[in-house]
Amino acid sequence: MLTVGLTGGIGAGKSEVSRLLVARGAVLIDADRIAREVVAPGTAGLAAVVDAFGPEVLAENGGLDRPKLGSIVFADPEKLALLNSIVHPLVGARSRALEAAAAKDAVVIHDVPLLAENGLKSLYDLVIVVDASPETQLDRLIRLRGMTEHDARARMAAQATREKRLEIADVVIDNDVPLAELEQRVTDVWADLVRRARASQE
Repeated sequence: MLTVGLTGGIGAGKSEVSRLLVARGAVLIDADRIAREVVAPGTAGLAAVVDAFGPEVLAENGGLDRPKLGSIVFADPEKLALLNSIVHPLVGARSRALEAAAAKDAVVIHDVPLLAENGLKSLYDLVIVVDASPETQLDRLIRLRGMTEHDARARMAAQATREKRLEIADVVIDNDVPLAELEQRVTDVWADLVRRARASQE
């Protein structure tokens, strides 16, 4: 098994790269999706978040009001750290369980947005960073996700710097390119990952 940490700044195109890797045969463990699962209605995770931040972070349907919680934590580093201290251990436990269930020769991609921020490089055999210029990130967040420029810049500023992410990269996938070129880059990276996974079994 080869374990790969996949990360990138918001709007860099990490989700597209993970989709392309899965299409080629990777096993994906998506930290964002797991983070939603561990605070779903009825979970101990959601109860802990409500205890920490109050019932105003609940939506009318009893689920988490993500925009409301986001507006609280992204404006306050201490509150963001508090949220992370609740959610990250739950995500870690679920991720380890999913990895243990994968085949012995699998390439397991851990899609981890905050890999650089949380110093998680040592957990993986290899780290891939999807990189894009801040201008490209900003454009995508405004144009594709409908964020205001202020919100987009705040989300970007809450993450590690581009330089910090690149420092931990074993492989960099430049995504300041058209989709067809990105697909070719991912194909090349995938071939290398498969070689490494096979070598680990020998």
